[in-house]
Amino acid sequence: MKMLLAAVFAVTAFGAGAQTTYKVDTAATKVEWIGKKVAGDHKGLIKVKSGDLTATGDILSGGSVVMDMPSLTNTDLTDKEWNDKLVGHLKAPDFFDTAKFPEAILKIKSSKKTAKGLDVMGDLTIKGITKPITFTATDVKATATSLTAKAVVVVNRINYGVEYNSGKGDKSIIASLGDKMINDEFTLNVDLSAKK
Repeated sequence: MKMLLAAVFAVTAFGAGAQTTYKVDTAATKVEWIGKKVAGDHKGLIKVKSGDLTATGDILSGGSVVMDMPSLTNTDLTDKEWNDKLVGHLKAPDFFDTAKFPEAILKIKSSKKTAKGLDVMGDLTIKGITKPITFTATDVKATATSLTAKAVVVVNRINYGVEYNSGKGDKSIIASLGDKMINDEFTLNVDLSAKK
């Protein structure tokens, strides 16, 4: 009987707008990156190192997610030599410089419901540079013990000093055209899982 009353109380408190803090399940959370260029795109994964999220019901009000940048991998190149070259370049100083900046951090500041989902406002830090960012979270499901959500986060790498083959600063952008011309924006597809 006591257990039943405790369960009812927990559900009632959660439904009444209680603030809940969840710890990100790093094993169950998936972050896929996609970078596009003139001749196609590349994609891969980044592991989540740690994180916590605070929510009232299914409205996010705070927290952070820490990504482990040295864990960056490529999943579309089957040739090991080319795969290693790409990953090595992405980790190098002219890209993400993962040896010097091993963490990228997303800090959640607030969110609000819209017709499309949950508009999330926060700050993203890459290579020690912090900039505000907004994105929409969908399929947000929050209970007294778990939180899951999906999001597509578009990041402009120029804002974080990642200017390799962007054309920025070139007197003639023609010099950067071709297979190596890389879009300024890359995408993070996030499938988030967190537990109380």
